[in-house]
Amino acid sequence: MLHIVNKSPTDGTALDSALRLARSGALLLIEDGVYAAAQGNPAQAKIRDALGRLKVYVLAPDLEARGMADRLLDGVTSVDYGGFVDLVAEHPNCQSWL
Repeated sequence: MLHIVNKSPTDGTALDSALRLARSGALLLIEDGVYAAAQGNPAQAKIRDALGRLKVYVLAPDLEARGMADRLLDGVTSVDYGGFVDLVAEHPNCQSWL
């Protein structure tokens, strides 16, 4: 399953819910969700823990728009819009966490 989070880790519980329930598959961080993939953020430890069971991706244009392209956590893969489409096509089920 592909889990998609678009909220900042400090804005609600979307990221926490996704990480708690996602046992395998992939996590894609988009929009303000990309803050979770930046070094020095409050969710850094949670993302590092998740890397043990999930492939974690971040949408590159959203990361760049927020000026954080140079702060991406090790182990997190950056994808462009084509990569986003590939992830959706690759996973038979997608869950957007609001």
